[in-house]
Amino acid sequence: MLNVGILTISDKGWHGQRYDESGKAIRNSLSLLDNSVVKYEVIPDEADVIASKLAEWADEGSIDIILTTGGTGLGPRDVTPEATLSIVDKVAPGFTEVMRAETFEATPYAILSRAVAGVRGKCLIINLPGSPKGVRECLKVVLPVIPHAIEIIKGEVTEH
Repeated sequence: MLNVGILTISDKGWHGQRYDESGKAIRNSLSLLDNSVVKYEVIPDEADVIASKLAEWADEGSIDIILTTGGTGLGPRDVTPEATLSIVDKVAPGFTEVMRAETFEATPYAILSRAVAGVRGKCLIINLPGSPKGVRECLKVVLPVIPHAIEIIKGEVTEH
């Protein structure tokens, strides 16, 4: 079973001005995996807040994967990739490369995503778009690989 953290980055969501549909889309998409959502929070688009929360959750040691939603575009408040890169030990570009390539089939706007993925300690972190549709499309692409990635990160699989 995978222990999951869902971190929604949204100024409007944090202020209670918008319901978190993207976080809900993550939960629904995860139903295809044996998982337990052990952490969930909505925070503002502030790089230091995002980095601090990611590091805190990853360092606790109880979460296998943190999925973020929001803050990956080109807007002035979109700082999730920078915050993520500031705290990961290793970058895992394959996740976001394939997400952009595959979702480009559905919308050319996929190339505007700056999402990143990486590993901190034994925790995988993947940035997802802020839209529920984008979340579903991206998770459809990477979900089959996530359990194996977690096994490798934890040192449970050493041969391929």
